[in-house]
Formats: sequence, C-alpha cells, structure tokens
Amino acid sequence: MAFSMLQLFLLGALGPRLVDELDISPTVLGLTTTIGFGTAAVLSPVGGRIVDRVGPRRALAALLLLSAVALGLIGAAPGAGFLLAAVALGGLPQALANPATNKAILAAVEPARRGAVTGMKQSGVQLGAFAAGLPLAALAGGIGWRGAVWTAAGAAVATAGWALRALPADPPARPGAGPGAAVVPRGAIAWLTVFSLFLGCGIASVNTYLALYGAHRLDLGPGAAGALVAVLGVAGVVGRVAWSRAATPGRAEWLPGGLAAGAVGAAVLLAGAAAVGPLVWPGAVAVGVFAVSANAVSMVLVMQRAAPGRAGQDSALVSAGFFTGFAVGPPLFGLLASAGHYGWGWALVAAEFAAASAVGVGWAVRGRWRPEGR
Repeated sequence: MAFSMLQLFLLGALGPRLVDELDISPTVLGLTTTIGFGTAAVLSPVGGRIVDRVGPRRALAALLLLSAVALGLIGAAPGAGFLLAAVALGGLPQALANPATNKAILAAVEPARRGAVTGMKQSGVQLGAFAAGLPLAALAGGIGWRGAVWTAAGAAVATAGWALRALPADPPARPGAGPGAAVVPRGAIAWLTVFSLFLGCGIASVNTYLALYGAHRLDLGPGAAGALVAVLGVAGVVGRVAWSRAATPGRAEWLPGGLAAGAVGAAVLLAGAAAVGPLVWPGAVAVGVFAVSANAVSMVLVMQRAAPGRAGQDSALVSAGFFTGFAVGPPLFGLLASAGHYGWGWALVAAEFAAASAVGVGWAVRGRWRPEGR
C-alpha cells in the first residue's frame, strides 16, 4: 500500500523543489495528482476483476514492479510533460492495490481480526506519506530530489522480490467474469463510492498542497514543509489502525460520517494557520486522524459486505470513487493556490469533507446498510 501511492506523496513533499527546478506552476503540480488518480479511477474496475481472476500474490508483485518503473521515470523527468506521463503509469499500481490487499486479507485472516489487519494494511499508505515527508525529503537535501525518487524505486523492486518469496501461492488463474458482471456500484457499495469521492477530493488537496502552503504562505523551509506531510502520515497510521479496530458491525456504519465531520475541523485549522502559523501542525494531525482514517474504515465496510467472489471488484469500485476525488480535488485547489487564495482553497476542502459527512450520516440514519453489501 505504501508503494502504490508513494509517487504522489513524494510529489507533494518535494513540491517546492520540483516547482523551482522544473519550472512548473502549482496548477501543474496539481495535475500530477489528477492524472495519476484519474488513470487509477478508470482502471480500478478492470483491476478488481484482474485480481479476482489471477490472485493477490501475482497482483501485488506486479503493482510493486510497476511502481518502481513509474518512480524511476519520475526521477528522470526533464520537464512537465514527461513527469505527467510517468505519473499516469503510476496509476496502474494504485488500481490494483486495494483489491489485491483486501483479497489477501479475506483469504488469510479470520473474520474477527480482519478489521484490525485492514487498519494496519491501510496505514501502509500513510507510512508512504511519512517516508516521503521525512527520510526521503531529507535524502533529497543531500543527493537531490531525483536521487531520492530513484532510491524509492529501488526499494519497490526489492519489496516485489520479497512478496514473491513470502506470500502464499495463488490458486490457478480462473476465467474472468462474464459480460453481465456488474461494474456499476449498487446498494452499500454505491453509498461508499459517493462518500469516498468527496473524501478523496479533500484528502488529495491536502496531500498535494500542504507542503507548498507551508513553504509559500507560512515561510517554512523545505525540510519543515516536508515534515508536515510526515506528521500527517504518522497521524494517519495511528488513526487508521485505531478506527479500523473500532469498526465492528453496528458501530462501523456510523464512523464514516463522524470522521468526515472531524475532518471539517482539520480544514479550518489549516486555514487558520495563515493567521496563526503553528495551527498548521495540529491541522495536519487532524487530517490524518479523521479524513485519512475514514478511508480505512470504508475498506473495512467493503470487506464486511462484499458479495462472495467479488471482494476484489467491490473494493475496486469504491476505490474508483476515491481515486476520482483525488483526480478532481487538486486542480480546483491549484487554481486558487496559483492566485494566492489559499484561504478559499481550505474552505473548498472543508466543503468537500462536509459533503462526505452528509453522505455518511444520511446513509446511517436512513438505515440503508444491509449485511450482504448490496
């Protein structure tokens, strides 16, 4: 999970360096997220069906190798066009990540432990944020941002080798689902998809622009600006593990709306940092504890309600909503950031989190949750 999204955390944490060295605008920086997650959103339904067909071990090895190639190309990018093409390639492993890891958990973990294990698994994404914001950002200060990105690519290759040796063998590949297989979310999966769409809009804007906001508006140095992403990552790890453990049937249904409501407060803190600079740090923590954790809870809910044989496909459909939000949110924020209107940008993020909360709370209140997940 860490490697599936590492490229985008790196682009956010190293954003000040990329904007200066490659002479790209904040809007173009936002387009990296749009292209990466737009690719992932389009390919997610197909990726879910591939995982259901070939098994999680082969899918995990493939996504790690694809991540390594994408990171290697990002490190070699001479300008904006090449950078955006490399990021598009990085959308492929993102499309495979949740279906493959969820399928592995369903196959290997007893039901009583799946919530906790899913939280640990989802926290891998925030481990990637921590790695991008602290050790890799610090490494960039010594060997340059390209060297830091290539180091991450080498680590992805090594992890692919470990996955092939350590994970249990997949069952024989089976034929794919027929043309009548559903590729449109329904019932509980549809609600989670819409919730994830709004949540993804807000999270992606924070991931992409938090470091740039710290450097350009709050006068933080590149190291401190990158540390904001690391702080968000650590808070997300703790929040995802804790809230996923709490997501037991009967309680889990209420968590998405409540966590998204808490994320609204996080956006307010980030906006307030323009006047009171230190508020940016608790704001980053709150984004991790509330917004980022809500995505992990949504994955727990998918696994609790996935139809037999469709865990990969249902995970992919919800992920597609999340990735679509990641594609839509940053360009809108980028237009405001390029005009110097960070305050309005954080107001937009707060509105996106509020919309996610309304979907989650409305769903729970109406009693639309059904055990079979349809």
